[in-house]
Amino acid sequence: MKNKLKNIIVTSVIGVLFFALAIFCFIKAPDDFSYSERRGLAKFPEITLDNVLSGKAMTDFETYTLDQFPLRDFFRSVKAVISRYVFIQKDNNDLYYADGAIGSLDYPLDEQSIDYAAQRINYTLSKYKTASNRVFISLIPDKNYFLADKNGYPSYDYEALRKKLLDKLDGMEYIDIFPTLTIDDYYSTDTHWRQEKLLDTANALAKGLGTSIPQKYETHTLNSEFSGVYKGQLMLPVKNDRISYLTNEIINSFEVFDHENNKEIDVYTLEKEAGPDQYEIFLNGPVSLVEINNPEINSDSKLIIFRDSFTSSIAPLLAQGYKQTILVDIRYMNPAFVGSFVNFENADILFLYSTSVINNSETLK
Repeated sequence: MKNKLKNIIVTSVIGVLFFALAIFCFIKAPDDFSYSERRGLAKFPEITLDNVLSGKAMTDFETYTLDQFPLRDFFRSVKAVISRYVFIQKDNNDLYYADGAIGSLDYPLDEQSIDYAAQRINYTLSKYKTASNRVFISLIPDKNYFLADKNGYPSYDYEALRKKLLDKLDGMEYIDIFPTLTIDDYYSTDTHWRQEKLLDTANALAKGLGTSIPQKYETHTLNSEFSGVYKGQLMLPVKNDRISYLTNEIINSFEVFDHENNKEIDVYTLEKEAGPDQYEIFLNGPVSLVEINNPEINSDSKLIIFRDSFTSSIAPLLAQGYKQTILVDIRYMNPAFVGSFVNFENADILFLYSTSVINNSETLK
């Protein structure tokens, strides 16, 4: 009798929970964006005869229900904690936590991706390089370089990636910044590096480019904590980061123009602190074409950087060595159109990319 009563109570509780969740699903307004994952969420599918007959409507509806499930982030966090601490799984959603930092599995080495990256770089140079240009390339190691092997996670050979890429490129000098970096130079919850830790790296790049930059800065730290994209995907209770940025008289004098949005911007767009990704304070985030003018330099020196998001935070440091620095992101702008906006005459050209972009280069146009 007691067992029967117990079963009735358990079944009733579960039934009430499922019923409450079902009702909540219907009355809850759908969310447009997941701030933890930095992505848009699925919309209710369009119901048409073709979509129903093809099965697309049901597939899209399943995606919609998964994205709009009540208390979704809470349940994602519970799943992540159980997977790690109960089932002792070493990774979750291709992410792992080791040595106080979150890394993203990027394995194996993708030779086709390296070939494509080299093809896009060579294409860009074939259109714009002249005898007046000096051309450089430097690679930024992702966090796996410091975390993966020592903690038992798969990792590709970074030297092999570098060699395979450089073997396919002509007429450029490689600047090695790997020795200037450690895992402490990266945010623990995000993919990116920390600007305040990059002085050695910036000096190495400046020296390789044949220029020099100042060594004295003021460090400012944002008031709110920074929960990076990796934390939102892993969903473990990991301590948040803080974002700091560097200023001095030269950086404060910069005149910066965002050509994509046709407006002047600050070096540090501090209103982005309240947005979904605080790292976007650096030069307004993912923008296809940004121009930095340095009134403290009297020469006509110019640096053109083909870059990814890592460059947003190191560019203000490098720009101190040039009259003009132009950042071009061919993930958002086809290189065939760059010449309509950028004059390459007498410019130094630097390709500065993270290894993760080279190994996943389908993002390059």
